[in-house]
Amino acid sequence: MTTNSLSTDPVGTAPRADLRTGRGPVGSALRGRGGYLAMAGFWLVTRVLMLVLPVKDFHGTTFVGTKFVGAEIQVYRNWYDVLVTGTMPHNDVMWQYPPGAAGVFLSPDLLPFLGYTQAWIVLTAACDALVAIGLVRAARRSDGSMTGAVLWLAALPLMLSMPFSKIDLHVTLLAVGSLLCLRLRPKLGGVLAGAGAMIKVWPLLTLIGTPRGKSTRDAIVSAVVACAALLAVFALFFRDTLGFLGNQGNRGIQIESLGGSALMVAKYLDLWHGKIDFQYGAFEYVGPYVSSVARLSLLLTAVGFLGLLVWRVKSKRWTAATPLDAALCAVLVFTVTSRVLSPQYLIWLLGIAAVCLTSRHTTQRPIALLIAVSAGLSTVIFPLAYGTDVLVGTGFGTFLLCTRNALLAVAAVWSGVRLWKATVTPGPEPELEAGGRAKVPSGV
Repeated sequence: MTTNSLSTDPVGTAPRADLRTGRGPVGSALRGRGGYLAMAGFWLVTRVLMLVLPVKDFHGTTFVGTKFVGAEIQVYRNWYDVLVTGTMPHNDVMWQYPPGAAGVFLSPDLLPFLGYTQAWIVLTAACDALVAIGLVRAARRSDGSMTGAVLWLAALPLMLSMPFSKIDLHVTLLAVGSLLCLRLRPKLGGVLAGAGAMIKVWPLLTLIGTPRGKSTRDAIVSAVVACAALLAVFALFFRDTLGFLGNQGNRGIQIESLGGSALMVAKYLDLWHGKIDFQYGAFEYVGPYVSSVARLSLLLTAVGFLGLLVWRVKSKRWTAATPLDAALCAVLVFTVTSRVLSPQYLIWLLGIAAVCLTSRHTTQRPIALLIAVSAGLSTVIFPLAYGTDVLVGTGFGTFLLCTRNALLAVAAVWSGVRLWKATVTPGPEPELEAGGRAKVPSGV
């Protein structure tokens, strides 16, 4: 058998010589010095526009990115004032982060010559740039593709200034770094996943697709050690480091969630008579059946991860893209079945999808496209139509939210199907390395 046998591809993932694989004329041009300079210029221009471009929401209110960011991160500044006293803001019901988040909210102190908002924007932009650099470096591998970097550069601006006003870019950087390191340095990948999990839990999902055997053991042990070490450090310097657990457990059904869109449709059709209330820092549904919808969301999460465990046991073929594809599938399951599904969750999905596209053998190209479209719709939902249509529950607002969530639900299911077909369903032999050795996971 030769490496050309990979062209017999059951899910249509065989590489082609175009931008999708980074091997066509456009992809090759992006690999040169001029291409790197062009991407750097594109990053700079788009990120400046994200921050300074005036945008009108459907109320007709004009807001500029930096002012929007400043208003959004005022909550973070309030937490900063508490954190510098050596305690977690546990009395604030909006505090729902593991203790590692304290380090991010205190990080503007690294730039003492700037105000809090200015320092936050600079550091968040640095995280964005590091993600882009990591994706470009990954594309330089023998099986690499520039498509991941292109997706990140082009799709993140669809979310306007919102990425700069949230903590999610910082966490996405750690998750992306984890995935990019797992291939050759699983211990470092595990450390980055563990560090990310101490800010928001979901980066641990990046480890679900590591090859069986030593790679998985090294990554998981490193992640556990990193979590334990960081927890010990924060417990040493801060009081009530685990106070966030109580606030998180009491979350209801946020209107942007999949369950929330179902309630929105029922309310629009006059089949449900609950209301919207602002609690735990978000607008959530209150009324009959809300607790049942919340339990159903948790059940769907459990079913989704049970399916991922079954996949891991049954998978037979591993390529360099498999850990990346599995991570995207897992994060999609986590976000789609979440009781929250805030717009900033699309930052996570864009980051993991971009990592998948750095490999020419990924199964997730159509899923990445659905995620990019969903990111654009999320911006229409919030902030553009939030006050006029989404909170009010108009027909247009209901259509927007249901369309966005339907796309993400389809993406999650389709991602799992393509991952299963590529790794479990009988197909071509494993890819060969130079010298004729099969690329198979070590261990059992």
